[in-house]
Amino acid sequence: MTDKIVRWLNRQIETGKLGPGARLPSESELCERFSVGRSAVREALSQLKSEGLVYAQQGRGVFVNERGTRHTFRLRNASLDDAEGLAHVIELLVTFEAAAARYAALRRTPEDIKRIKRALIGMEYAIVHDEPGEEEDFAFHRAIVEAASNPHFNALNGYLEQHVRRLIRRARRNTAANYSDLIQAVQDEHKAIFNAIEAGDAAAAGSAAEAHLRNAAKRLNMYLQC
Repeated sequence: MTDKIVRWLNRQIETGKLGPGARLPSESELCERFSVGRSAVREALSQLKSEGLVYAQQGRGVFVNERGTRHTFRLRNASLDDAEGLAHVIELLVTFEAAAARYAALRRTPEDIKRIKRALIGMEYAIVHDEPGEEEDFAFHRAIVEAASNPHFNALNGYLEQHVRRLIRRARRNTAANYSDLIQAVQDEHKAIFNAIEAGDAAAAGSAAEAHLRNAAKRLNMYLQC
């Protein structure tokens, strides 16, 4: 449903019905129009923000950006029934995550290690309580990117979160719901990444991150074949 909201808002902007500076419908209006909860609306708005199409003003709402300020780099949204598109975005994410993990191993601070470990423990807690742990998973990968200490990595990470990682989160959710016997294997992959970063082993960190993302792609494919 998030994609449907994004497509509709994009059309409103592209056709000029919502011109530069125009205020978007409120969250409650969008919830009513699409019969969805606020989380779906907020995810759609976050995606448009990540593309530079809109911006938020505290207490006033979300507005259309001037055309000259829009980001020129965009990814075609991949869907779960687009095998080639999925392969391409997974390839991009594997490359990015592996590089971020390598740099994190070289540049991490004690505070970075604490943040990564906190998210890792949060995922352990989610497993014990039969929860998907999506927020903790996001925090884990974000903390690794931040530990790489590269502002461009941080900017790209925000974009990829909206356009790529949602598919990986779907894989985690599906693993938890349909393949509970695999969820500990997923956690072991996270531990391998953390241990390598903590040890300052860049090569091992990159390899562990790449293995984790490739396995996540396999788990996603396994679910889709059911």
